[in-house]
Amino acid sequence: MPELPEVETIRLGLARRVVGKQIAKVEVWNQRMLRTQPGGIQQFSTLLEGAEIKAAVRRGKFLWLELNDDQALVIHLGMSGQVHAWDEVPLEKRKHEHIRLTFTDGTGYSHIDQRTFGKTEVVDLTPCLDGYPAGEGTSRKALPESATHIARDPLDAGFNLKAVATKIRQSQTAIKTLLLKQELVSGIGNIYADEALFQAGIRGSKPGASLTQKQAESLLIAAKQVMEAAVKVGGTSFDALYVNVSGEPGYFAINLQVYGRNGKSCYKCGTLVEKETIGGRSHHFCGRCQPLAKRKRKQ
Repeated sequence: MPELPEVETIRLGLARRVVGKQIAKVEVWNQRMLRTQPGGIQQFSTLLEGAEIKAAVRRGKFLWLELNDDQALVIHLGMSGQVHAWDEVPLEKRKHEHIRLTFTDGTGYSHIDQRTFGKTEVVDLTPCLDGYPAGEGTSRKALPESATHIARDPLDAGFNLKAVATKIRQSQTAIKTLLLKQELVSGIGNIYADEALFQAGIRGSKPGASLTQKQAESLLIAAKQVMEAAVKVGGTSFDALYVNVSGEPGYFAINLQVYGRNGKSCYKCGTLVEKETIGGRSHHFCGRCQPLAKRKRKQ
C-alpha cells in the first residue's frame, strides 16, 4: 500500500497537472469504486461536472482534491490504486481504468486500480479542530469528514512532536505497531516504520513505554527524515503497481537499510538483518544496531 512518500509524490503531480482546471466530463466504468458515494454514479457525476479543482491536498496517506468551499474529491488508492494524468483523451479505455475525469482544456486523469481495493468519493469538508491548515497543499483549515480520524503526519506543520512522543510512551504496545496507528501518527507504513526504527537504533518489538521522551522524539524525527528523503526520489517502487501520475516509478528502494533485506548483511555493522512478526506485520531489523537491551559496560 502506498505510504506517505508515494502519496505525496502523486499529490505533487496532481498539483502541477490538475489544480485550477474545470471538470467537463466524468466517466465511471466500475461502480465498486464509488461504493461509499451516496447516490452512486449519478450523484458523483452531478457533483463533479462543472466543478473547479482548487488544490491537491494530503494528510498522511489520505489524498483529496478541494473542489470549493465545502466539498472535496477524496481519492483512496488502496493496495494498487494509480492516478494517471494525460494531455490528450485516451482513444480507448485503459486496462483497469475505472474512472476518468476530462477537463475543459482536453486534459484529464484516470483512476486505475488492478485490485479495486481503492475508491473515490465526493464528501463535505469540516473545520480542523486544532486550527492548522488541513494538510500539505492547502491553507484551508478544513478537511474531508471521512478524514477526521487521521492524525497529522511528521511532515505536517501542525504535527506536535512532543505530544505524540508522550502518547507513545504511555502505551505498552510494541513501538512498531504504534507507528502504524494512523490515529496516532499518520503516513507511516511498514517500509518507513522499519527504516525509521533502524535509523533511531530502536527494536520495533520494544513497548512504547520503554522509550525515554528523547528516544520517542528522535524516532519521530527519524521517520520524518526517512520519508523526506523518499519523497525526493519519488517514493519506493517494488513493482509496477506504484507509479507517479506520469507513470514513472520511485527509486527509494535502493536506499532501504533493512526493509526487505532479511538474511543480508547490515550496511552499518555487517550483522545479518533479521525478520520477525509484530502484530501480524513483518519487522526487519539489525539485532546489533537495534538491541533489545543496553549493553553492559565492561569493568
